[in-house]
Amino acid sequence: MDKPWRPTAAQLKAAHGGTLRDIIAPNLKVLFCGINPGLYTAAIQKHFGRPGNRFWPALHAGGFTPRVYSPFEEDLLLELGYGITNIVNFATNRADELTKDQLLAGAKIMEKKIRKFTPRYAAVVGLGAYRDAFGEPKAGLGLQERRIGESKVWVLPNPSGLNAHYTPKKFGEIFGELRRAIDVKD
Repeated sequence: MDKPWRPTAAQLKAAHGGTLRDIIAPNLKVLFCGINPGLYTAAIQKHFGRPGNRFWPALHAGGFTPRVYSPFEEDLLLELGYGITNIVNFATNRADELTKDQLLAGAKIMEKKIRKFTPRYAAVVGLGAYRDAFGEPKAGLGLQERRIGESKVWVLPNPSGLNAHYTPKKFGEIFGELRRAIDVKD
């Protein structure tokens, strides 16, 4: 496991536009699809890496991991049948800096990955980004009618610390709905 470290201001600035490798393999149970890497995440090269991001605690609270993993343990997700990618794979200070065109273009690339790797579920982590990237302005959280190839699409709330609408308990409940859906056989 890599050791956690905190990037300097210069490293954060240099991370703008940087990319992040996917944590992905064929036939996953769930491929979590973030919006795009933040500067902190790109600087440390670990998904959902910024302190205060609630993705890792939500995974645990929802029943996906046996304990709260650190972003530096992201590769352990593959052993459990989970992976991570992003709609847009370049870093910005905030996700709301992305244009609708960038989200639409990123969704096309993400769809190709999903068709190639065929996860059972593609879980987009960010309702607003999902609505813009897939042209579905009325979409809600949870299972969507849309499928990408054979993969079901599920939408989760954005776990960023900036998303104050959800408590840690609520994130656990919402992530837990997806976790329970995995156990249901079609």
